[in-house]
Amino acid sequence: MNYKKILLLVISVSTLVGCNYSQGIAAKPTQIKVSLLPPQPNANTLATPLTYQIESYDSQVMSGKRTYGVSLPPGYAQNPQQRYPVVFLLHGGHGEPIDWFSEKKGQALKTLTNLYTTGKLPPSIIITPDGNDKRGSSPYFDPQYIDGPNGNVATAVGNELVKVVQNRYRTLPNPDFWAMGGLSSGGWGAMNVGLHNLQNFSILFSHSGYFKDKSSPQNSPITYIKTLPTPAKKRLRIYLDSGTSDTEEIDDAKEFAQVLNQQKVYNLFRQFPGSHTWQYWREHLADSLTFAGEQFRIAEIAHAADHIGVVQPKKQPILNQMIKK
Repeated sequence: MNYKKILLLVISVSTLVGCNYSQGIAAKPTQIKVSLLPPQPNANTLATPLTYQIESYDSQVMSGKRTYGVSLPPGYAQNPQQRYPVVFLLHGGHGEPIDWFSEKKGQALKTLTNLYTTGKLPPSIIITPDGNDKRGSSPYFDPQYIDGPNGNVATAVGNELVKVVQNRYRTLPNPDFWAMGGLSSGGWGAMNVGLHNLQNFSILFSHSGYFKDKSSPQNSPITYIKTLPTPAKKRLRIYLDSGTSDTEEIDDAKEFAQVLNQQKVYNLFRQFPGSHTWQYWREHLADSLTFAGEQFRIAEIAHAADHIGVVQPKKQPILNQMIKK
């Protein structure tokens, strides 16, 4: 069901609620709370610069202390009843949780400020996990975003850290309000971790990622996605992009997009001038986050429709008399 049909359903059911009769008297329209997402912050709220922190937690999955970066949305402290969508941003090879926030690399806070100001992304909790396995970070190999001999990183990122975030911050619980993406090996990681944790994530995105992994078909999204049940594939929303000078990765993305189309998975594939560099990734982070923001708003409409309750009156003598006649 697309968002236009869902919106029509919301309006139609709202009208029916207002037209119910009880004992010959028109019932009061049911009050429906449609808003789940936080409102767009005002200028005063946006005047406070965004910040990030590096936090830690004890990981049972990885048998040790793990870290992650977090940037809380504008107005978070001033709105203690509000819950927020969540975006995980995964780093690539020889990376760490600070990368997406670093002024020399991802500059994510600048992008987020602009998206919050323009309303393209609802205020969100941004998490940058540590995707490195037990070998640590190295320029000689990519992180293994899998459950494998060097640690169960896919479970640590895709499930354990999700529970930590849910316990520490005010999050919207439904996976339709959780997105995960990354760059390069982090783009593959987002797809692999996300597809194995669809109970937690519905929106996935990749910048310059690849979709086949030598470890196994189970860790190759282009193969593994074919094994998912149809309801899971219908719920997925996937964004892909790559630079036109990044020939190997752009070919991988095109092939993956074709498979997604064959599997009837909603996806958007875009290509832009550029190559395998931080300049490219920080320029196009806004594109993937705008996609995530659009999906959050569609999900808000869908779940507003899900939660509309039409309470039928116990007795409807006038209607019953009309039916008997």
